[in-house]
Amino acid sequence: MDLIYQIKAFILGIVEGLTEFLPISSTGHLIIAGDLLNFDGPEVNTFSIAIQAGAIFAVCWFYRVKLWNILTHLFKPGKEQQLAINIVVAFLPAAVLGVIFADMIERLLFNAVTVATALVVGGLIIFWIENLHAKRSYAPRVQTMDDMTIKDAFLVGCMQCIAMIPGTSRSGSTIIGGLVLGLSRKAATEFSFFLAIPTIFGATVYSLGKTFLRVSNEHSFVWTSDMTWGFSIGFVVSFISALIVVKWLLRYVSSNDFKPFGWYRIIFGVVILGTHFSGLVQW
Repeated sequence: MDLIYQIKAFILGIVEGLTEFLPISSTGHLIIAGDLLNFDGPEVNTFSIAIQAGAIFAVCWFYRVKLWNILTHLFKPGKEQQLAINIVVAFLPAAVLGVIFADMIERLLFNAVTVATALVVGGLIIFWIENLHAKRSYAPRVQTMDDMTIKDAFLVGCMQCIAMIPGTSRSGSTIIGGLVLGLSRKAATEFSFFLAIPTIFGATVYSLGKTFLRVSNEHSFVWTSDMTWGFSIGFVVSFISALIVVKWLLRYVSSNDFKPFGWYRIIFGVVILGTHFSGLVQW
């Protein structure tokens, strides 16, 4: 067994689980961490998708009762059916644009400089939105995600499309976008969790399908036992760390804003840009 490979998989699993649901960009952090760890090879993209699936299973486990209620009431008019419809409506914009532009975005924008720039810009936007939010003298229009309309869901789904740019953050786009639309912090955060389920599972199926077709055509990819162990370790670690983050974030948003994440994004992005343009690190 290649111990170094497994350690890298363990670290990347932690990175994914800790960042997937925070407004700091999990994809961006995986790109940076992968560069630092020199984690490359034909299986890298598939590995990233596998550990993202681990994070999504954490959300499914955390909300297992509510998800079961949605499934059992799917064909009965009510709040469960409406939530299911809202999730599908919100998922569609990113699904359509993802199929059209995913390959081009991955080819042109998956690099440390793009990630760092998006981190800084996103951090500044968080400060701007939070300052506007603080000036409001009225309660949020939507208190819980069960109160969301189809229009609310569609607009949040459009916000999610911005996260196709690595470093932007899917959760950041949907949560901060939700605040702009008048959702409460809890409603925006929980809907972001639920929207992640079809979005990331869809990306998983799409990416694995592309990988399978490429491997079948090239006949150059050999699966090894190290990869099996690495994928398993990354998946489990991502699941556990994401479960911890989901529980923590719901408590955090009840009485705090997102400005600390804005500071983190700006500082981290500036460090990456500084080390790149100074030549200290060859990203």
